[in-house]
Amino acid sequence: MPVICCGSVHHCKSPQRLMDKAGIGMCLSQPRGAGLSMLRTAVSLEGVEERDEEQEDEGEEDLRDGGIPFIVNRGGLPVNEETWEQMWRHVARIHPDGEAVARRIRGATDLPKIPIPTVPTYQPTTSIPHRLEAIQKYIRDLQYNHTGTQFFEIKKSRPLTALMDIAKEMTRESLPIKCLEAVILGIYLTNNMPSVERFPISFKTQFSGSHFRHIVLGIHSGGRFGALGISRREDLMFKPLEYRTLADLLQEFQSAYQGYWHTLRKVKIGQYVSHDPHSVEQIEWKHSVLDVDKLSKEELRKELERHTRDMRLKIGKPAPPSPTKDRRKDMGSPLRNPGSPMRRNSRSERRLSGEKKALEPKPPADMNGYQIRV
Repeated sequence: MPVICCGSVHHCKSPQRLMDKAGIGMCLSQPRGAGLSMLRTAVSLEGVEERDEEQEDEGEEDLRDGGIPFIVNRGGLPVNEETWEQMWRHVARIHPDGEAVARRIRGATDLPKIPIPTVPTYQPTTSIPHRLEAIQKYIRDLQYNHTGTQFFEIKKSRPLTALMDIAKEMTRESLPIKCLEAVILGIYLTNNMPSVERFPISFKTQFSGSHFRHIVLGIHSGGRFGALGISRREDLMFKPLEYRTLADLLQEFQSAYQGYWHTLRKVKIGQYVSHDPHSVEQIEWKHSVLDVDKLSKEELRKELERHTRDMRLKIGKPAPPSPTKDRRKDMGSPLRNPGSPMRRNSRSERRLSGEKKALEPKPPADMNGYQIRV
């Protein structure tokens, strides 16, 4: 069966790869000199954590990526010895060459030096589209994380101020990131652009019996939509600020998925994210949950128009106050301030499209086989 890797189709059982100390791999099926610019690993998959629907609604995270388990570094940076060794054991388990690839990389003495990207800066006259392109270039220069170990722990339930602290750490460490980390970093880098509204868009796709998840940061400014993010596929991350409606933007992603034989099953769209980096609000990740395969094209368009109106209505609502050092003792936590607007976090209050389908049994993960992953 043909296997797509590094943008090319290989008519073989599996493309051969070489990984360096950071766990980043290059396809050896590419011509000499081309592999260094096309970094991929054999089994790392696109998306956020794979989880059951019940677990997802309850916030429980089963750390799987397209059916393959992956590791999250919970010990902070620098990576401790236990996590470092666990990462290499994980590589040995899932890589076709097993422990041999780990020994070859860890014993190498001539690994290339990786350049450290610089956080973008702008002139006051720099336009919003050019600023967004500079941010996307910075995210892309960090490179996609193919190691099977996520270096930054992202908990979606944490307040925005805590997630912004993690984004600052990403800029200091300049390590490869995955798509969820790229969304948090994109929010951080656009906080100083009040005319740019940001909101999360997550995708659930199906290919060959397995489900895959991916997430990008939607952008709305000047009456146009776009997106920031990271992916191993060029057409599944950045979208310039040129789409007239949210439906047009979503159609662009759906067409890209079809090019990789993935069927788009579900889309979750959040609300606008506050520009206050010290806000104790939580990001609303799924204000609208759309079962794409149950909706006609016209029904999907109407749902997306409704969501766009909901986002515009939120702009005029006051956000919960940020914590300050001189807060009065009798006020308590700002999250319990009776004057703050109530959040719509309960499952019953989310806007759903269509009825929930019964869960289908997941096929066992084939560690030795390959699927077309995006």
